Amino acid sequence: MKSRLLMAGASALLMCGLAGNAKAENLTLCWASWDPANALVELSKDFEKSSGHKMSFEFVPWPNFADRMLNELNSGGKLCDLMIGDSQWIGGAAENGHYVKLNDFFDANGIKMSDFIDATVMGYSEWPKGTPNYWALPAFGDVVGWTYRKDWFARPELRAEYKAKYGRELEAPQTFAELKDIATFFQGREIDGTKVYGASIYTERGSEGITMGVMDVLYSFGFLYQNPDKPYDMEGFVNSKGSVAGLEYYKSLYDCCTPPGSSNGYMSEGIDAFKSGQVAMQMNFAFTWPGFESDANVGKGKTGYFVNPKGPDGKQFAQLGGQGISVVSYSQKKDAALEYIKWFAQPDVQAKWWTMGGFSCLKAVTLAPDFPKSQPYAQAFLDSMAVVKDFWADPSYATLLQDAQKRFHDYVVAGNGTAQEALDGLVRDWIETFEDDGKL
Repeated sequence: MKSRLLMAGASALLMCGLAGNAKAENLTLCWASWDPANALVELSKDFEKSSGHKMSFEFVPWPNFADRMLNELNSGGKLCDLMIGDSQWIGGAAENGHYVKLNDFFDANGIKMSDFIDATVMGYSEWPKGTPNYWALPAFGDVVGWTYRKDWFARPELRAEYKAKYGRELEAPQTFAELKDIATFFQGREIDGTKVYGASIYTERGSEGITMGVMDVLYSFGFLYQNPDKPYDMEGFVNSKGSVAGLEYYKSLYDCCTPPGSSNGYMSEGIDAFKSGQVAMQMNFAFTWPGFESDANVGKGKTGYFVNPKGPDGKQFAQLGGQGISVVSYSQKKDAALEYIKWFAQPDVQAKWWTMGGFSCLKAVTLAPDFPKSQPYAQAFLDSMAVVKDFWADPSYATLLQDAQKRFHDYVVAGNGTAQEALDGLVRDWIETFEDDGKL
């Protein structure tokens, strides 16, 4: 017995010695350059203290983010140990071996995907979709929603005028028809001596902007990427009557109710338009909402938040944004990177992430009884995440996205052709891509 105790003590000392001599790594996390990334830098200081590892960050502005980071992955680069990549990348990153598959790691560390918002698991983690194969941990929940000038909507004279004209109260719109009425009502109006406009919407041509905006509308008008019963069968789904009506609506909103110079706007342009008091309503990802709450011009109760409205048949969906965090397969520090994933998944870390402006995907945070009242936008975030859809996550997503960008911008902004022609052309584009990939 004494011998066994001595051996056990020696073994324990050995394990302590190994733990004490574990190599401290300098990990690099790659993401986009935006406010949530700054919050993650602060949050990660807790990881440095608890782990002994040091964190470095490579943040790239959104317009260049995809090109820069996809080039890094495709070249097998070793810059990034951890990658918070866009949801659409997951298929290509999995099939091309860029990300470490995390199933065994999750199982070994008690990390359950059922503990995260279902839509974020499918959107950020799974490939193939609908299968329990995980390549990322949901890191930042995001969705396209809307902000509105709650203080303008509350003005008695505007409320009376609107009700007299439209026969209903001036409130956050429930349908896209109501949204256009409100945008029309404010377009060109003078408020506090300044000419204002109806709405800021996505029109950017270079990366993904107009596609994110158009799809945010088309889903609720009946658009489907493919036949639910036959993968890659797109005729009559992408270019359905509902899809055409949705695209026509988006163009009409652009033509009637946006500020001058709105032909190439995305997230930052929308933020600027809203904070500067140019527009009554603004389409943008939910990540912008904490910034509005703290802004001197539109904070302190002046801003309201609402879910993407319903389409003409009552359908209601919203474009998914957000990202998962993955371990890059080319990293030489995978063990330390996995430590970060394990740390980040902890409920107390996720709760702190939410308070700092990070949009947690953990159900223990978002389904807590006090969550809806934790921020003025919390309920709108919850309701929005319940109706999300996402763009193709197919490995060829970049080509599919470029086709959509061109077709949508040419019609909505440049005014070329009809909505039917734009969507018919998009079907042809996408069929060609899938034929080249051997999927058709």
